[in-house]
Amino acid sequence: MGFQDTPEEWQVTATETPFTGNKTSVRTDEVVMPDGKVVRRDYQVHPGSVAVLALDEEDRVVVLRQYRHPVRHKLWEIPAGLLDIPGENPLHAAQRELYEEAYVKAEDWRVLTDVYTTPGGCDEAVRIFLARNLSEADGERFEVSEEEADMELARVPLQELVRGVLAGDLHNNCLVVGVLSLTTVLAGDGIESLRPAEAPWPARPFEV
Repeated sequence: MGFQDTPEEWQVTATETPFTGNKTSVRTDEVVMPDGKVVRRDYQVHPGSVAVLALDEEDRVVVLRQYRHPVRHKLWEIPAGLLDIPGENPLHAAQRELYEEAYVKAEDWRVLTDVYTTPGGCDEAVRIFLARNLSEADGERFEVSEEEADMELARVPLQELVRGVLAGDLHNNCLVVGVLSLTTVLAGDGIESLRPAEAPWPARPFEV
């Protein structure tokens, strides 16, 4: 395949971390440009994330409505969460998030797509999974807190979400990418064409 993103790393002459938070930090690099000039680039350092487009037998998607303070909105989203453990298998993280946020488990898992959310200002990489053959999870429900304590849960037809995205009513990036990707797959080569759940992920290498 000739038309694809390729890894590349320009020379960094100096780096510092002016802010370190609970899960992320801000880094400032001095980067050498092609013309030889050195410029400062500030960006958020992020551990990476997983998201799950969980599709039930009626072609409905499991979605959550959650308050997001930076944008001052309650957004409809698909279950998602951070890769809290360095080198963690993203499939295991996705299964955990689906259980914790939606109390759902799935028998069939595929990689739907991999994205960099905001590559101009953050190194966050997200793997979005497609999960099917859903059923209620086993065991106790996960105890939620903070923003998650106000979360709403729903199952919405896939095509209704697509209409909401195109109308400008839905904005969460994982939901937008997920529902449009799945719609393309269903209209094209089919779900069997998707990568297996533990396909390599160079942006966040992991052990199977």
